[in-house]
Amino acid sequence: MKKIVKALALVLCLTFVLSAFAACSGTKPEQGDEPGTQEATTEAPKAAAVKVIDVSLTDEEYGFGVSKTDADLLAKANEYIAKIKADGTLDAIINNYFGDGTPAVITSAAEDASKDQLVVATNAAFPPFESTEGENYTGIDMELAKGLADYLGKELVIKNIEFDTVLPTVDAGQADIAITGLTINETRKKTVNFTDSYYTASQVLVVPADDTTFDGAADADAIVEILNGLTASDKIGVQKGTTGQFYVEGDADWEFDGLPAECVPFSNGALAVQDMINGNVKFVIIDQAPAMFIADSFNGK
Repeated sequence: MKKIVKALALVLCLTFVLSAFAACSGTKPEQGDEPGTQEATTEAPKAAAVKVIDVSLTDEEYGFGVSKTDADLLAKANEYIAKIKADGTLDAIINNYFGDGTPAVITSAAEDASKDQLVVATNAAFPPFESTEGENYTGIDMELAKGLADYLGKELVIKNIEFDTVLPTVDAGQADIAITGLTINETRKKTVNFTDSYYTASQVLVVPADDTTFDGAADADAIVEILNGLTASDKIGVQKGTTGQFYVEGDADWEFDGLPAECVPFSNGALAVQDMINGNVKFVIIDQAPAMFIADSFNGK
């Protein structure tokens, strides 16, 4: 996967976790007493804080989650996904975040039952798929949500809530669809119907930059062997309610055996990485794209 190098994407992530990055900020050069007397100073390159072990621990597919009572929306959403795959729109949107495209800023309308709206439940703390920009939104999923609303001829409403409440919100009829980097699996299928997949994802490890634990691990089996050597006193950070949490804790429906380390959930991946830098968790396991995005941000790229 390409590194995310777009300046806008970096600003979004830095804005999202501003408080987390405060400890990593550089120091401004001091000025002289009079104009023209200050000496030019150059800050030393910022040392990397974290690194991503770029080996996939899982194979996942993202889909939209639709209420089990709305077969028409499910069919229309699948039509939309098929269309954007065929005409190159999906590739273009992904290129906005992993290539040389320009990310779009998406505006949400106010929810109004008297209007013809598409209410999308998301957790906008998962860049580059969804994040906030002031009162607006950006990210792959947010562009897809806007495209789907336009395809349906509806006004877009984005309902930004905690990740683990997204599917219950759709199930309760308080949102029409969930678009939020949502891995398709049998457990979640009990709550919603999934569209066809639009993105292939995986879980990866984020570790401190100077950590050598996994340097000799060439594949997932080697990494899992090392992880299984951890103890209950070791802590692994995850984003609450995501595949990473199920991976660490273990879940029969997900076919994850679990790890011996303690799982520590956070509201987003950036906070988990910050707590790792602070020495409170040993490693972090999150989705690959957000992992790369967060690592680049912490490393000043």
